[in-house]
Amino acid sequence: MKVFDCTVIGGGPSGLSASLTLGRARRKIALFDDGTNRNRVTQESHGFLTRDGINPQQFKELGLKELKNYPSVSYFNTTITEIIKVKDQDRFIVKTPNGQEYITEKILLATGIQEIFSIPTIRNYYGKSLFSCPYCDGWEQRDKPLVVIAEKEEHVLHLTKLVYNWSQDIVVLTNGIQLSKEGIAELQKRNIQIKSEAIKALIGYDGLLQKIEFVTGEILHRSCGFVAPSFYRPNHFAEKLGCEVKENGKVITDGVGRTTQKNIYIAGETEKSRPTSLLISAAKGNKAAVAVNTDLTMERF
Repeated sequence: MKVFDCTVIGGGPSGLSASLTLGRARRKIALFDDGTNRNRVTQESHGFLTRDGINPQQFKELGLKELKNYPSVSYFNTTITEIIKVKDQDRFIVKTPNGQEYITEKILLATGIQEIFSIPTIRNYYGKSLFSCPYCDGWEQRDKPLVVIAEKEEHVLHLTKLVYNWSQDIVVLTNGIQLSKEGIAELQKRNIQIKSEAIKALIGYDGLLQKIEFVTGEILHRSCGFVAPSFYRPNHFAEKLGCEVKENGKVITDGVGRTTQKNIYIAGETEKSRPTSLLISAAKGNKAAVAVNTDLTMERF
């Protein structure tokens, strides 16, 4: 059975970047991806120099096309269901749903994170008319009448202050949560309206928001805005492999992708369980790949 130098799990910007760096270093790489990248729901990705406004799927396809220039990189469009450490060996077995097994010396986790919405129907509009990152989508929403939907005061204040840079016409919806007097005063000094009534329904068509209905029967007409989701890692590979993880979900590393477990590396949003940009994720993938290649070089020289 072919033994890979490193298996990269996740084909987002960090995984693609890591695979490119390792491919150029002539390492035998297996890249696994199942198409669940968090940005797949949006129409455009922004802030990546020379690729501003690119469709996420096109970005991915360009990355995969570039990897074809490096014959030591193998791409598998499937999910990894299990990673097993081989006893008394510096090797791992990775398994897929169809029973396929692959052997690898090192693992690079780049599976990213996913959103949780307290209002499930937000997902119907997410990426088309409701967004979570003003840096990614604020420019396109500039000067429009916006909603900010958030349910923790710290998230309400942080997100609203950011969004205010792009539009001053904001209505904050807390979905039944009462803000403190200090929080209310801070927003009202900018004439930002706050509605604390619980949300009954988001109404729109084909991903385009038209209005919000509250349990009181009141209707607010707004066609776009920003939301503050919670985030989680979609798997527990890091914990199962013995990597140290802080209470806030951050995986402890040396700053360049090495975890506390030998031969296990991590990159992109997976590390901190927090959202970040394409550019930063790609840079993190590059740094982790350099760490992988450095370790392989020193171990084999």
